[in-house]
Amino acid sequence: MAVFFTLNIRADQYAHLAMSLVFWCAALSSLWDKKSELRLGSDAISIGIGASILVGILFQSLRSPAGWFLGFAPFVAAIALMLLASGFQGLGQYQTEALMLFCLGIPKILLKFLPDISPLTAQFSTYLLWYIGFPVELYNNQIRLPGGSVNVVPSCSGLNLITYMLAITFIFLLMFPLKPINAFFTPIIAVFIGFFINSIRVATLALLSTQGNTTLFKYWHSNEGALLFVLLAVLLFGLFCGWMVRKTELPSPK
Repeated sequence: MAVFFTLNIRADQYAHLAMSLVFWCAALSSLWDKKSELRLGSDAISIGIGASILVGILFQSLRSPAGWFLGFAPFVAAIALMLLASGFQGLGQYQTEALMLFCLGIPKILLKFLPDISPLTAQFSTYLLWYIGFPVELYNNQIRLPGGSVNVVPSCSGLNLITYMLAITFIFLLMFPLKPINAFFTPIIAVFIGFFINSIRVATLALLSTQGNTTLFKYWHSNEGALLFVLLAVLLFGLFCGWMVRKTELPSPK
């Protein structure tokens, strides 16, 4: 975990680091709940393979990795630690935790196949500004305001945040099974929150472009500035999940 966090900070991936904390905490919490039931004890082959995997990850981390490695390194490292602790025969007891950490890398896969939604993001952000009362117009994917403009490119479309919100939804459903109808609507709410919060960020950047403060604009356009919006999206979804859990646990009136 220390190596993983260090790599994210060096790569300026603050938003990804904040998201990864959700996956790490969920996996560790699930593991702690069943600590007394775990069957420990490995064999020489499992220990050798597990140690080799860990050495390989540490070696790869020295090469300033990013992208796929940052997404799947926690999952691979977890498998290695599971082999050291319980061997191949005991891997099944860690399947929930392994799935949670695997979900951290899912957005890296989905982004390769999902369509570009930047035109939709540009339209919705323009609508938000228009609704508030700003004289705004949209030309292709460029949001124009008097004194400034922003161009909504695919990397700013919010698709990255949406895929992470879907991955968090999967973790939530693993930890708190819901009624089928609630489980159906939960990912829809997660997608909406991710899209809506990112659209607010794009609208905010459009307003900042009119201020003439390049330093301020660059900060909020950077990964560090995006961290606040990521945390806001996760917080809102967390509140929704808490409400869903309480609603499920409440006894039905007689």
